[in-house]
Amino acid sequence: DFINLGAVASVTTAMGGMLAQAAAAEPAAAAGKQKKLIWGNLLHLSRNLWWDWDVPELKKTEDTAYSPDLRFDRSMWDDILKEMQRIGMNQVVIDLGDGVKYESHPELAVKGAWSTAELRKELARLRAMGLEPIPKLNFSTTHDLWLGKYARCVSTDAYYAVCRELIAEVAQLFDRPRFFHLGMDEENYGNQRYYQYVVIRQKDLWWHDLMFFAEQAQAGGSRPWIWSDYSWDNNEVFYQRMPKTILQSNWFYGDKFAGPMVKAFDDLEAHGYDQIPTGSNYSNLRNFGLLVDYCRQKIAPERLLGFLQTTWKATMEKYRERHLQAIEQVAQAMKSLEGDAGKK
Repeated sequence: DFINLGAVASVTTAMGGMLAQAAAAEPAAAAGKQKKLIWGNLLHLSRNLWWDWDVPELKKTEDTAYSPDLRFDRSMWDDILKEMQRIGMNQVVIDLGDGVKYESHPELAVKGAWSTAELRKELARLRAMGLEPIPKLNFSTTHDLWLGKYARCVSTDAYYAVCRELIAEVAQLFDRPRFFHLGMDEENYGNQRYYQYVVIRQKDLWWHDLMFFAEQAQAGGSRPWIWSDYSWDNNEVFYQRMPKTILQSNWFYGDKFAGPMVKAFDDLEAHGYDQIPTGSNYSNLRNFGLLVDYCRQKIAPERLLGFLQTTWKATMEKYRERHLQAIEQVAQAMKSLEGDAGKK
């Protein structure tokens, strides 16, 4: 069950080469096409991504502690999608987690989880609305509570088998989606300090597992997509080892665009990575518009695939105002872009 760490670096290099070859094989004509800008929204089916218990030190966890029940209101989901369609957004990233009763691993599902038939039907409806559905399974050890007992088997043979099967099944359910979001953010002690069970991959092992997940996504017909915050504290090695075939989403939720978190947008551009910058109304109501303005100035159009909005709130009625505010912020940013295009 244990990795031979002496072989990890060579395996990582080989997997990165395989991903690069796959990207190079894409038709040149497709690469030259002007891409339509992505205006996406990250929504949660599952919320089992954070605390593995009710943390006494935290007075309010806002649905972030583990729950055996699905925390999801269909009425809120439907209204969010209608608003996204109304303003012209075109992509929804669905954090699936244990919110689906997978045929390969039904033991992961929480009570109320969607059947695979229900998920397929909903994906077809999204496409009919003009919303491209993108799957997300977060394999960061800080956000893998949804993996159940397998979250305590990280980097073992059993773990790799389960992750491989889940990625393959989800890719099939989504009909070989254009992208597959793998998460991989915040894997450090600072973000797990309140957990009962702490596990962190570092150095070659982190890279080995990232390349493993990326290879599985590629095998399912998708481009791997991750959060970029690993670069904040590992800048040099990140740009030495991160394949450009992996789509990057650096994220920043503040309203003062300075510091290492913001500099990552510039660094990713300087090193030639494709990006979908991510903002949020989690901390303030100004972030998304400022993010769009900043990144349009800093990132070349051919590498700026679009933008992703997040609320980091459950898809529930009690967060209705927050969800609708987030969409309104996207609408304002889109109008601002249209205004700029008109001036030109």
